[in-house]
Amino acid sequence: MEEALRIRREEEVPSAKDFTARIESRNIPAVINGCVKDWEAVSKWNPSNGGLDYLQERVGLCVVEAMLSGFAPVFYGDLRSHERVPLPFSVFIRLCKQRMHHAEDGSGGCFESERTGQLGPEPEHDCKPYEDAPQQIYLAQVPIISNENEESAQLETLREDIQMPSFLQDKSLISINLWMNNSQARSSTHYDPHHNLLCVVSGCKQVILWPPSATPVLYPMPIYGEASNHSSVPLENLDFSKYPRAECSMEYSQKVILHVGDALFIPEGWFHQVDSDDLTIAVNFWWQSKIMSCMSEHMDAYYLRILLRRMTVREMNKVLPKASSVEMPSTKKLARKLLDNEQLDHNDKNLDQASERKDLEGNELKQENTLHKLEPVAAHALHELISLVHSHVNPADQRQSEQSTSAADSAISMKDKGNKVSGLDAFRLEDDPVANIIWTLPPCTLQCVLLTLVKHFPRTLEALILHMLTPVGAEVLTRKFEEMDELNTMQDRNRFYQVFYESFNDQFAAMDAILNGKELFALQVYKNVLDKNIGVDWGGPKPGV
Repeated sequence: MEEALRIRREEEVPSAKDFTARIESRNIPAVINGCVKDWEAVSKWNPSNGGLDYLQERVGLCVVEAMLSGFAPVFYGDLRSHERVPLPFSVFIRLCKQRMHHAEDGSGGCFESERTGQLGPEPEHDCKPYEDAPQQIYLAQVPIISNENEESAQLETLREDIQMPSFLQDKSLISINLWMNNSQARSSTHYDPHHNLLCVVSGCKQVILWPPSATPVLYPMPIYGEASNHSSVPLENLDFSKYPRAECSMEYSQKVILHVGDALFIPEGWFHQVDSDDLTIAVNFWWQSKIMSCMSEHMDAYYLRILLRRMTVREMNKVLPKASSVEMPSTKKLARKLLDNEQLDHNDKNLDQASERKDLEGNELKQENTLHKLEPVAAHALHELISLVHSHVNPADQRQSEQSTSAADSAISMKDKGNKVSGLDAFRLEDDPVANIIWTLPPCTLQCVLLTLVKHFPRTLEALILHMLTPVGAEVLTRKFEEMDELNTMQDRNRFYQVFYESFNDQFAAMDAILNGKELFALQVYKNVLDKNIGVDWGGPKPGV
């Protein structure tokens, strides 16, 4: 490790001027001892001193988004490695209390503290689904304040227990977030696109950091993917034959230990991997940096990826023109035609023979979308989509795919499709009828169409996503999802995605099909960017780019 990149430990809290000139401008991490030791949160949130009861009283009724990982205690950032699930904060508090109880009676855990009291009555929300593997739950990046999306700040009530460090008063704050785990947790190696001040309120964290110049030895995820800021090197069962450069990654790393009251400044672009003890609580501040004006050499790898990503997005926007208005159908009887069309109904039954339909009766989102009440534009689009599926998908193919819809199979299928793509011309929107229909629909109309498919034609929807969705279709669909998210409340968003994905026999295969298609689209655009702007003779993905 170069001496110029060594992490310093500050024994006193710096002034705003001193922090900007001496710490932030270097773009090197720094530990500030005792930075937040005087926060009220340090005493009020402490699990060993009744902090869980305090948090239960203040925010127990809030529903937060939790990370659920099958790789726990490791939590990978890749969407395929975890779920984001709505969880009542009161349920998480109960799991924390159970963890403390197990630690005290010697049945598990390593958290040493005096018991804060009985577990109390059963909460309104049952936590049994999480009791068998509570270590899989992690509250990661739960907003206390979000200047980008005020609606998402579920824990705003806790703001009065923390004080903005004086040296951040003049910064362009992005968000303040809560991080809390009931059992030991480890984050995957990643970097953030903003400057970060990580403050430990309870427990202990160990952080390993790498400068952006160490990017090649950390094998970052492809820049065209959904987790491009994460390392692809697994933290368990590491195979150096697959990741040979990772063997020397520790030569570039530095390790720091953060105790209660300590804070760590992590500049944007610095990779970090965090280990948290049982019942550790932290708060972090993200703010926009001005590093571009004084960028030093060790930031080159990071900003190269940012610039390539920006060019990729720009090229993607060229492929997808501005949505045009939808032509009204010549008849307003399409909904009745759908109801009366025995051939379509028969085909959907054929597609449905391989598995039983899911019983989602009673769901308000679905009840609102009946064929009789569809607007003409939605009915027309629904009719066109169903006709396309039943014209191109053989029921036998559908049954065969349902027997092999694992994430790996889905990925292989999408890769096979990608190998047939010769260039961006193959992703022309006008040549893809499914993508074209989705692209021209307003987000609310598309949501209505999708929910109608869920209710009346679930197997047709399954065939549409698993067999008819091309890379450009996947990109278009996810963009429309983002537009829907902006119009819906968080509660409505959660309900929509739950209903949508539960209509599939294998909801993970459906998610994989969408994500893989989206990444294949971005990959082809990325190749095109390199060909046009850098002159690369592309023979395949280049590791470490």
